[in-house]
Amino acid sequence: MKIEQIYTGCLAQGAYYITSNGEAVIIDPLREVQPYLDRLERDNVKLKYIFETHFHADFVSGHVDLSKETGAPIVYGPTANPEFDAIIATDGQEFTIGKIKIKALHTPGHTMESTTYLLIDEDGKDHAIFSGDTLFIGDVGRPDLAQKAAHMTQEQLAATLYHSLRDKIMTLADDVIVYPAHGAGSACGKNMSKETVGTIGNQKETNYALRANMTEAEFIKEVTDGLLPPPAYFGMNVAMNKQGYESFETVLNNGMRAIAVNDFEAVAEDSGALILDTRKNGVFATGFIPQSINIGIEGDFAPWVGALIADVKQPIILVTEIGQEEESVTRLSRVGFDNLIGHLDGGFEAWAKAKKETDTVNRITVEEFKKEVKIGESKVIDIRKESEYAAEHVDEAYSKPLSNINDWVKDIDPKKPFFLHCAGGYRSMIAASILQARGFRNFKEIEGGFNAIAQTTIPKTDFVCQSKTL
Repeated sequence: MKIEQIYTGCLAQGAYYITSNGEAVIIDPLREVQPYLDRLERDNVKLKYIFETHFHADFVSGHVDLSKETGAPIVYGPTANPEFDAIIATDGQEFTIGKIKIKALHTPGHTMESTTYLLIDEDGKDHAIFSGDTLFIGDVGRPDLAQKAAHMTQEQLAATLYHSLRDKIMTLADDVIVYPAHGAGSACGKNMSKETVGTIGNQKETNYALRANMTEAEFIKEVTDGLLPPPAYFGMNVAMNKQGYESFETVLNNGMRAIAVNDFEAVAEDSGALILDTRKNGVFATGFIPQSINIGIEGDFAPWVGALIADVKQPIILVTEIGQEEESVTRLSRVGFDNLIGHLDGGFEAWAKAKKETDTVNRITVEEFKKEVKIGESKVIDIRKESEYAAEHVDEAYSKPLSNINDWVKDIDPKKPFFLHCAGGYRSMIAASILQARGFRNFKEIEGGFNAIAQTTIPKTDFVCQSKTL
């Protein structure tokens, strides 16, 4: 028996590849399936099942394509109702793979079809659980995403999750390994550890939601407290995972279509496409196609695309570093952004060489910021998370998280100058590109963000004032 966690950092997502005696299963696969097919061939094993822990909201699974390519059936837990052929397991049903067994444990609460898969080893011993979004390391799945589908409140879903954890998971032996679907950085929970593997015993000791003698009422209150609104694309990803989707190869072929510089503007206008520039924020600042949005591929690319673009059907044209076209397309497809028109042939360098119109962001160094800022007079907008702002921020700065930019941007006075920063420059360049695309030119973005500001004598505080109006 061999278990491999295939962890994708930009999604904070774990898929699992398990083999035993010439047979394999894959749990919660990513959208692009060729790496799995290559691995199966290399290991000379047959894929017997594709297990899905639930209908994922934060990414599009590769289950449909993988099943078509291999003939392996897709398995969901009780109450799942996908619009394609699948095995709907009963609670406690066991599946044999080589010399091991996988047992379906119905653990509703995050969603009503959520199922944890218990691996029973060659000796008949409970070895590990693949808990999906039911149990994370340090947290449990948020209970607010499936309210509409389940016809339940988040409190009712939380109560359901409480009993799933205590009746199905906490009764397992302390040495049973926990393999979750996500780690820190995922929006599917609020307190996830950076660790991506644990044990039942360790989680009983350290996970707030698994405290001994915790009442149902206490659990409901703590699990639902402080939940931020889910990104808008979540519901659309659930629909794709439930209904099926266009093959990844089709999406890839469309995205890899090269659009010549001289045709680019006409194609963008005719298609109504958003121009998405995936280059590094520092490179983007020095020159880009007007009206384009920068979300760098070398950061939390897919989650920010989903959070800020929201509509997965939005037509998109890519501008990337040469050689990063396929990676950009792949990452977009993972969160369901399939309507790709193509990419700029030759990248921004070809655009600039053709002497097409370009734009820049007014990025200043932290030393320049220190000279120019006047605490109490200058307007400083901090777009980090509220928790980051609360830990420490520039005196008198406004807390306006990037995730809410579509709400607070309407309050900006285009005639009053301001400074803009995040932690290191990645998020503030996203914000800068959005602001400039909407006509705002009255700001300076700070290179290095608060990480650089923290090293200066610029007055800072951890005191959080009541939110001010911009």
